[in-house]
Amino acid sequence: MGESKKEVLRVQFDPSVKLEFHDARVTSDGGLLLLREMDEVLGLTVLAEDILQDPRTGQNTQHTMTALLRQAVYGRLAGYEDTNGAERLRVDRALRQIVGGRAKEHLAASTSQMSRFETEILTSDENVQALADLAEGGYRKPIVVQRQRN
Repeated sequence: MGESKKEVLRVQFDPSVKLEFHDARVTSDGGLLLLREMDEVLGLTVLAEDILQDPRTGQNTQHTMTALLRQAVYGRLAGYEDTNGAERLRVDRALRQIVGGRAKEHLAASTSQMSRFETEILTSDENVQALADLAEGGYRKPIVVQRQRN
């Protein structure tokens, strides 16, 4: 009797990502991939591109607003209470897939980029108001759920 072949799970937000158990050799935060999958279905963090004002120009725009918001949110979910963990998280394979965009092939945002995002961009009057409106249900964007055909 040979070992039974296990099916590989894939996430919809990035079909190149395979979910398999290999101890903690690749990442210790694999559970975040499942939360990111739920985020994809609900369309939560992608709202950042629609509602947040981005004052950056030129070379300061390596990562999208969505990617920065994802890195901030998922960093907290991974147990990091501030941007001090950004240097470790920016190289983590799972987090780079979760963040998406440029981070998938390169690195996620650095500590200085995340600090600037969280202390300057997110806290601007316009963005605080946009997030407050979102929390109160003031922003409505249709959620489109894509179903795979079997």
